[in-house]
Amino acid sequence: MKLTEPLERVLRVFLSDPAASRYGYELMKAAKLASGTLYPMLARLQDEGLVTSAWETPEEAGQRPRRYYQLTGEGVRVARLELAQRSQGRGAAAPGRTRPSPGGAA
Repeated sequence: MKLTEPLERVLRVFLSDPAASRYGYELMKAAKLASGTLYPMLARLQDEGLVTSAWETPEEAGQRPRRYYQLTGEGVRVARLELAQRSQGRGAAAPGRTRPSPGGAA
């Protein structure tokens, strides 16, 4: 998996509570991504077996159903590994992609 900045943001949202199911619009807002970026990414993650999805049944007539996404066990493992590798290699990241910590070490 190529860990891009948008994918990193989505994985961080998922890992903030790995057991939680999240619907698309919620992920878009939390990761600050457009639908045209998010949904193809979710489809790839699902094809790779890292994410599952399921449609909800609306409780009220006329309500639009939501599709919920959740990391699989393997998805959690891969996401944690990729993010750990990214944080270890931060010094070698592309220019403009990293920000120093405010105030340095505490």
